[in-house]
Amino acid sequence: MPSNILKKYVSLLAFTAPALILYVIFLLIPTIGGMYYSFTDWNGLNRDYDFIGFGNFAEALTEDPDFVNSLWFTLKYVIFMIVLQNAIALLLAVFIESRKKSRGFFRTIFFMPNMISTIISAFMWTFVFTQVLPQIAEKTSMLFLDQSWIGDPKYSFVSILIVSLWNGVGYMMIIYLAALQGVPQSLKEAAIIDGANAFQTFRSVTAPMITHAITICLFLTLNGAFKVFEVIFGLTGGGPGRSTQAITMNIYEEAFSNNFRYGYASAKSVILFLFILLFTFIQVAVMKRKEVEA
Repeated sequence: MPSNILKKYVSLLAFTAPALILYVIFLLIPTIGGMYYSFTDWNGLNRDYDFIGFGNFAEALTEDPDFVNSLWFTLKYVIFMIVLQNAIALLLAVFIESRKKSRGFFRTIFFMPNMISTIISAFMWTFVFTQVLPQIAEKTSMLFLDQSWIGDPKYSFVSILIVSLWNGVGYMMIIYLAALQGVPQSLKEAAIIDGANAFQTFRSVTAPMITHAITICLFLTLNGAFKVFEVIFGLTGGGPGRSTQAITMNIYEEAFSNNFRYGYASAKSVILFLFILLFTFIQVAVMKRKEVEA
C-alpha cells in the first residue's frame, strides 16, 4: 500500500478512534452482554447463574400477560405516533414554508419544545393536567377539560400522546421543512400554470420530491416510539395499574424495580430489539421502493 494512502487511513482512524472506542464500550459490549445474559437466570447481583437456553423467551411470550399487554400497548402507541407526529409535522412544515416574513419566528416557536428534556416535559404537563386544566374548566365552564387525565385509563393514553407530540413534532418539522425548501419553485409554478390547485400540486409535485424526508421521519418516529420510556415514567408511571405500561417500562420493572431478574429482562430487551428490527426493515424497504417510483 502506498505511503500516502496508508497515511490517509491512519489519519482517518485517529479521528474516528475516540467515537469508535466509546461506541464499543458503551453500546456494542453491553448489547452483546445483554444477548448472552438473556439465555441465563442471572439476577444482576450474584456471580453465579445458570444457562437456561430459550426459557426466558418462552416465559415472556406465553406465561407473562403483563409483558404481552405492554407489547400491545406499545404497538398502539407506535401506530398513533407514526400517523399523528408525521402528519402534524408535515402540516406545520408546509404552513411555515409558505410564510415569507415570519418563517423564522414560527420555526423557532414550534421547535422550542424539542429543546426541553422529555422527562421535564412530562413533569410540566403533569402540572398542566392536574392543576391548570381543572382551573380553566372551572373558570370558563369548559367542563370537558376537567378530566382525570392521568388517573383514568380512558384519558391517560391521550395525555401521553399529547406530551409526546408536543415534545417531538418540532424535530420532524425541521426535517420536512428542509426537504420542502429543496423542491424547485419552478416545478410548483409549472403545475399551477397547468391548472393544478394547491392540493394537487402538493400531491403530484411536492410529495414525490420529499419522499426521502418522509422515509427518515418515519424511521425516527418508529424507532423512538418503540423505545418510549421517559414520558410515560414521568407522566403516569405506567399506571393507573399497568394500563399505560410500555415494553421499556416492563423491562425496567423486571430488571431494577421489583424482581431483579436481569436475565429475564434481557430476554425481553432482545424481543424488543427484534420487533424494532423487523418493523424498521419493512418500513425502510417500502419507503425506498416508493422513492424509486417517485
